[in-house]
Amino acid sequence: MTEQDLSKATNPDLRASLAAMRRAADMARTIAIQTNTEIVLVRDGKPLCIPAEDLRKALQP
Repeated sequence: MTEQDLSKATNPDLRASLAAMRRAADMARTIAIQTNTEIVLVRDGKPLCIPAEDLRKALQP
């Protein structure tokens, strides 16, 4: 589903799911930085490891 589909969903839990997934991703980044571990994402069907140092740099202004 796209972000637009989710925002138009009739089920309130489904509408709230995007915000919940964003909060979970933020929490995962925070924990990865605190524990100096990588985050693993899937992009184009391939795993992508992002080191904690890169996450720290992304937060810097």
